[in-house]
Amino acid sequence: MNRTKATEDEAQLPLVGDRHVDPHSYPDGIAFLDGQYLPMSQAKVSVLDWGFLHSDATYDTVHVWDGRFFRLDLHLDRFFGGLDKLRMAIPFDRDGVAEILHNCVALSGHRAAYVEMLCTRGASPTFSRDPRQAINRFMAFAVQFGSVANAEQLRRGLHVAISDKVRIPPASIDPAIKNYHWLDLVRGLYDAYDRDAETALILDFNGNVAEGPGFNVFCVKDSRLSTPAIGVLPGITRRTVFDLCGEEGLTVEAIDVSVAALKAADEVFITSTAGGIMPVTRIDGAAIADGKVGPVTSRLMALYWRKHDHPAWSSPVKYP
Repeated sequence: MNRTKATEDEAQLPLVGDRHVDPHSYPDGIAFLDGQYLPMSQAKVSVLDWGFLHSDATYDTVHVWDGRFFRLDLHLDRFFGGLDKLRMAIPFDRDGVAEILHNCVALSGHRAAYVEMLCTRGASPTFSRDPRQAINRFMAFAVQFGSVANAEQLRRGLHVAISDKVRIPPASIDPAIKNYHWLDLVRGLYDAYDRDAETALILDFNGNVAEGPGFNVFCVKDSRLSTPAIGVLPGITRRTVFDLCGEEGLTVEAIDVSVAALKAADEVFITSTAGGIMPVTRIDGAAIADGKVGPVTSRLMALYWRKHDHPAWSSPVKYP
């Protein structure tokens, strides 16, 4: 082979495929995007989408339990509030989004599901850096229900570590807009794993307790409940605790919660759509009180799940 021929062979470029072959596995479920219902393995987002490139997106998650959505109206309120604050628009009203979510669940067949609605800034056809040129993109999906805490952790309580990482301050990102800015939370998780804990709490900009990856936190002291007030997502399950306390005559307030106050509590629990009300029995390796799930936590956990078939709090999925 002469040198010219060898140089030509070495410079040959790889072929451009006409489709992507995805080698990864995905949970069983159904997604909606671009007017189509698809298996989760076919739900894709462009690498040019601002949601991927810049975390420019908002979302909300709601769960289905025993074939019923729990507090769907409140999740829709928060989702549309986030769209408005981020100057995003989707081609569906509340009823349209609710119908899509119902369809995703019904088509998946899941009786217990984790259901997400989301909107990314989308992409500009010209790769413009002007967000006004991007075409906003709505998506939704339903997969099998998952929890922050597994069955064993729910029984004996989670072991949590408090990281020194600081949550993004509300002056930068309105915490009422549910978003994917999770690097502070993920760094906190690794701090927790390094200390043999199961999940993490991180701090607010004043050094008080803020929240964890996907959950709010409550403490109980002398039968009074408190939860961090500043720089945290106003979670729907967090609100549900306030509602349950109102029904049960329990005192609850949103205030600054110091690390010392949390560790000195009689009981601690976390709240999330992904798991509900979940007990915490150890923080930074030390037991909370006697190290057992407390009576107020147990009472609220039972009330929370009892509400899931209440018609004022839930709505049925119409399965085929």
